[in-house]
Amino acid sequence: MSLLVVGSVAYDVIELPGREAVEVLGGSATWFSTAAAFLARPVIVAVVGSDFLEDDLAFLRGRGIDTSRIERADGVTFRWHGRYHSDMIGRDSLRTELGVFADFCPVVPEDLRDSDVLCLGNIKPELQKYVLMQTRNARFVALDTIECWISQYRDQLVSMMPRTDLLFLNDDEVRQLSGQRNIFSAAKSILSMGAKALVIKKGEHGAILFDSRGIKLYPAYPVESVVDPTGAGDSFAGGTLAYLDRVGSFDVDDVRRALAVGTVMASFCVEGFGPRAFARIRPSDLVSRMTEYVKMTSLEGERIISDISL
Repeated sequence: MSLLVVGSVAYDVIELPGREAVEVLGGSATWFSTAAAFLARPVIVAVVGSDFLEDDLAFLRGRGIDTSRIERADGVTFRWHGRYHSDMIGRDSLRTELGVFADFCPVVPEDLRDSDVLCLGNIKPELQKYVLMQTRNARFVALDTIECWISQYRDQLVSMMPRTDLLFLNDDEVRQLSGQRNIFSAAKSILSMGAKALVIKKGEHGAILFDSRGIKLYPAYPVESVVDPTGAGDSFAGGTLAYLDRVGSFDVDDVRRALAVGTVMASFCVEGFGPRAFARIRPSDLVSRMTEYVKMTSLEGERIISDISL
């Protein structure tokens, strides 16, 4: 199997409550692939500037990530500056400097155009569509986006829905894309656009999946201390798609299991600062936490129904 992610490799300037701003490795493709590397060998298509540190590329390669398709261009690397609120949930975007990312035109090499699993990270929809045109044989396509792209390129996003097997959005993005206020009506509307499945990211409250079988809830794995929530959504997607790439099957049950893996992967993300924090996690830690998550979320459903029917 093969896993391809097209997105951003960047530097994030993060301000956490009570701490000074710190610049760390970031970007949607970086977070995604760092998480995915536990279960797969992802390939990144992205661009960085001449200021991007070789040590950061070495870190990614050390995780087993293929960085050979990351283009280095003259100029500065994409940077985002964010400040988190005291609740560690809300945040303000203080500055965005696109740098070389402003002229990024993702050309997928011939040998990657038949990748089994494709993740279209948070980039302009016109670029996502361009990647889709190059990867017509991808067996499973996941797509992520944000509010500014929905407001500017809604028609292009809607046109990609029939090619989208799994769409990652948060509450506000679902409402914006659908034009519906009620989250369930909004999800139904988006599925009618052609997307096979929609997962709504709800941060500390987990996620909700809408697919052909109905609705499934994914409570977040409980963590005692949230250090930095940056990258949690991309780590969630990385764990999800890496599992699908690993098992080599994409039916409804596989996707539902994959999202549980993604949920657990995101819990590791928020406990550390920056993608390098994943280096402290061993594969056995993932297995252990996944085992706990299954126990926490598996109820004796038949027994409960029987008891309340008496």
